[in-house]
Amino acid sequence: MNKAIAEQIKQSSERETPVRVNELDPDLTREVADLSHTKSRDCLSCLTCSSGCPFYSAMDYGPHGIMRRVNYGLRREVLESNTIWLCVGCHTCSACCPMGIDIAAVMDALRHIALREGVKPAEPNVLTFHREVLNSIMRYGRTHKLEIMLRYKLHSGTWLKDVGVGLKMMAKHKLDLRPSKIENPDDLSPLFGPIWRGR
Repeated sequence: MNKAIAEQIKQSSERETPVRVNELDPDLTREVADLSHTKSRDCLSCLTCSSGCPFYSAMDYGPHGIMRRVNYGLRREVLESNTIWLCVGCHTCSACCPMGIDIAAVMDALRHIALREGVKPAEPNVLTFHREVLNSIMRYGRTHKLEIMLRYKLHSGTWLKDVGVGLKMMAKHKLDLRPSKIENPDDLSPLFGPIWRGR
């Protein structure tokens, strides 16, 4: 394990805040288990998940911290955390968990709960990006990266932040100017019905 990451994990474990009993939600663990189809209660708090996470340094709690808070029933803390939004679902944490917990599925379940309960995402631009990806799939049946990027930039207001990268991608033909479509994009609409009702 990288020494810097090990130190970050140690510091995050030491800065645990005291918990008030009235902040605990005993139903959170069961609710997450029902949605994720995995047993978060089996977590050993061994920190293996966080040591393998490529985005750990940008997260407020990291995967191990979220798992601990879910098991404590700290609903507000996990739903307001930026960790659940910065998780990209790469499944590195799930693959290395010695207890076989699908931690990526837990993160996904927490995002669903947060959206359902109207909790404002700690990383709103991440949610905007996800919405643009799904919009593209709804329109074309696959992603059109250039349109996703332009629409995301329109919403986030960061037009020139990484224009150089975009130009390099276009020069290497990594961004198609025109979208490619599947024959019947409407065939995918049943997948989006429940998700898109609240849009």
